[in-house]
Amino acid sequence: MTRYLKAIGSITLMVTIIILGASMITDAVLTFEETKHNFGMIRQGEVVSHDFKFTNTGDAPLIISDAVVTCTCTKVDFPKQPLAKGESGIVKVTFESKSAIDRQERTVVIKSNAIKPETTLTIKCVVLKPKGE
Repeated sequence: MTRYLKAIGSITLMVTIIILGASMITDAVLTFEETKHNFGMIRQGEVVSHDFKFTNTGDAPLIISDAVVTCTCTKVDFPKQPLAKGESGIVKVTFESKSAIDRQERTVVIKSNAIKPETTLTIKCVVLKPKGE
């Protein structure tokens, strides 16, 4: 009987440790202030940029591993170092309009170790012909 109680006690202890350990698992959370920006009307040839501000609202360090763009006219700069809980950063998206005309929409997919591993940022504008044309 004593052996049986010890076995049950050991099993109970292991289950408790597993449950407590699972509840202590934490994740990074990537929270942007905004995920869309409209530049309005710009002239062909202009280069425009926007800073998308974000914060790691999770408990684990946040690591942005990549930023995938839909067009070579779009460039992205993002922090390469891990951001601790509560730290903020900027993803700078730059659009070069030299070969664009009319309504434009570009997306950037931010890849990270966050609980939601992909976040899409969107920029829009209307590209007008250069003055004098």
